[in-house]
Amino acid sequence: MKVQVINKGKHPLPEHETIHSAGIDLRANLDAPFVLDPLERILVPTGLFAAFPEGTEAQIRPRSGLAYKHGLTVLNSPGTIDADYRGEIKVLLVNLSKVAFTINDGERVAQLVLARYERVEWETTDELPLTVRGEGGFGSTGKK
Repeated sequence: MKVQVINKGKHPLPEHETIHSAGIDLRANLDAPFVLDPLERILVPTGLFAAFPEGTEAQIRPRSGLAYKHGLTVLNSPGTIDADYRGEIKVLLVNLSKVAFTINDGERVAQLVLARYERVEWETTDELPLTVRGEGGFGSTGKK
């Protein structure tokens, strides 16, 4: 799918790393390294501006390696960028570890996945169709 993009950053456009990669890695576009202390959050600029096609959203997700090895994650995961947004793509990172982490310019900080969605049209009713699960909520289909 083609996406119009303006790159005001210092780095090349992100690409799929393998033929089957769902996401593309977003790089930090920083003037200087930034130390992210434990439980601190930062809005990391990427230098990218895009027009995503109508009927899609860009989902900003954590990179598994940063999450596992360093406790860094996307705070509002997955973050949503709507198709009508035209500002800079930024990543809301939080450090959930007990040690500071330095984010360097060009570091891959998150991944972007483009996803299609359906618009909701509510249909009010007095009754919902029955299912085996019924009203079973959190943990209702797991261990007892």
